[in-house]
Amino acid sequence: MSALLAGLTVLIIGDSHMSTPDYLITTLHDDLMNKGAVVYSFGACGVAAGEWMVKTQSSCGGAVRLKDGPVEVKTGQDAMTRPFNELIKTYKPNLVVVVNGDTMASYSQPELPKTWIWQQVSRLTKGVKNNGVACAWVGPAWGTEGGKFNKTFARAKEMSGYLSEIVAPCTYVDSLTLSKPGEWGTIDGQHFDNAGYKAWGAAIGNVISSPALLNTVKR
Repeated sequence: MSALLAGLTVLIIGDSHMSTPDYLITTLHDDLMNKGAVVYSFGACGVAAGEWMVKTQSSCGGAVRLKDGPVEVKTGQDAMTRPFNELIKTYKPNLVVVVNGDTMASYSQPELPKTWIWQQVSRLTKGVKNNGVACAWVGPAWGTEGGKFNKTFARAKEMSGYLSEIVAPCTYVDSLTLSKPGEWGTIDGQHFDNAGYKAWGAAIGNVISSPALLNTVKR
């Protein structure tokens, strides 16, 4: 139990890291619930940040988890984002956590598409500002190099650095500071094995439950 988190409502939205049972929709969600928060999680694989402002179809599945309920896996037409403003109105969170970095890092491209990333991020941060809700933005973790997404440590670092400059008013959670490169095992370079998701979820939970972050939250 964390005295600071107890009784807070947390809404988590994210990309593929939030879209499969045993990923962050299990480990981070459980960590925050165990610390006393009421947590609602929504994941949509392959969806960029700005696409949470409108109903958007996921190309590779999604998931929903409400409080201490099970992870509900969504496929095909059911794998959609729920528009951000609607989520805020329905769940009235004190804190929004955005897990979105790898999806927009374009690991296969020669250059980081900064203009497009900025457009995506600012669409969502405008929604955060308009709703006056506290926010934490979780950037990409190291993963391992290679795999089907062609992830590299250099690009993960570049993406993380750029996100840290543009996600305000969200507090940036730099996942690269939470482990050493390659420390957490992956199944494909980008998505972790069970031990990796446990470690990442617990590490994010520690940052979120810190006084530095929770002092930004209105009760």
